[in-house]
Amino acid sequence: MRHYQTKILGTGIYLPKRILTNTDLEKMVETSDQWIVERTGIKERRICSPDGGEFPTDMAYHATQQALKMANLSPNVIDMILFGSVTPDMKLPNSASILQTKLGITNKCACLDLAAACSGFVYGLNMAHAMIQTGMIKTALVIGSEMLSREVNWKDRSICILFGDGCGVALVGRAPEGDSSAILSTYLGADGTGKEFFDQPIGGAVTPITAKHLVEESHYMKMKGGEMFKVATRTLAQCAKYVLDDAKMSLEQVDWLIPHQANLRIIETTGKILGIPENKVIINIQKYGNTSAATVPIAFHEAVTEGKIKRGDVVLLDAFGAGLTFGSTLLRY
Repeated sequence: MRHYQTKILGTGIYLPKRILTNTDLEKMVETSDQWIVERTGIKERRICSPDGGEFPTDMAYHATQQALKMANLSPNVIDMILFGSVTPDMKLPNSASILQTKLGITNKCACLDLAAACSGFVYGLNMAHAMIQTGMIKTALVIGSEMLSREVNWKDRSICILFGDGCGVALVGRAPEGDSSAILSTYLGADGTGKEFFDQPIGGAVTPITAKHLVEESHYMKMKGGEMFKVATRTLAQCAKYVLDDAKMSLEQVDWLIPHQANLRIIETTGKILGIPENKVIINIQKYGNTSAATVPIAFHEAVTEGKIKRGDVVLLDAFGAGLTFGSTLLRY
């Protein structure tokens, strides 16, 4: 069977217009700008309008327009939409199908939502690569789009300081004959035994939301920060080493590391474990906070458009999230 190379054809992002600073949060909960920056590295985050126009598929629509323009392609070339999100527009239909309609796609492409939390984009990218590589599809749209402001208890300072809204996408497809761009190695995994470290048990089929939950405010996301920190740093380092070993490459050959932007201390600790220089790590958490599945594609797009990442550069994407899910992608852009 012939195997095709996978190339990132175009990227795009959408960032909500409203900026919520640490100073704004000082007026909402007992916290301070200094306390937040020292513990997380976050200075501000973006918040979607609750009035509409910035829901997850809206953001994905605008981000996809950028990616299509960068790739000089039309929407109907997309054979599959993989929509990574834990905050879909609605339960049914899935967000990928809603986006298909908004983009005006008429080719009946496959549409799938991925609830892999912060690993959602990497999960989608690796799955798209497998299908492109084997010839099942030619072009895929991979999305990370989150409106976490809907799931955050804005009275809980341990949670509300961390998260923001946003979207990042990548259009991926077959690399032309002789093109150096390629996905070099992939890895996906999960460990369900750590599910209680970051969860939201209220609101599913087992425990539907009731008036009692709303009064108690027990339906929001909950996280055990200390446990997540320990597992995240170790797992991110392991994921990075796995794809490097699989590709028979060394860390010295990597031009850029783009880790999930959950916490600056997690990013810095992971970098130290790996032994990668700070100037090779893409960091933008200070501007957007943790946007879950959207952090990696937002950071990737910004690094490309700012001229940091150039064609031919070797890039390592590394993600970790609730589930516990994790994954990495080693690629030549």
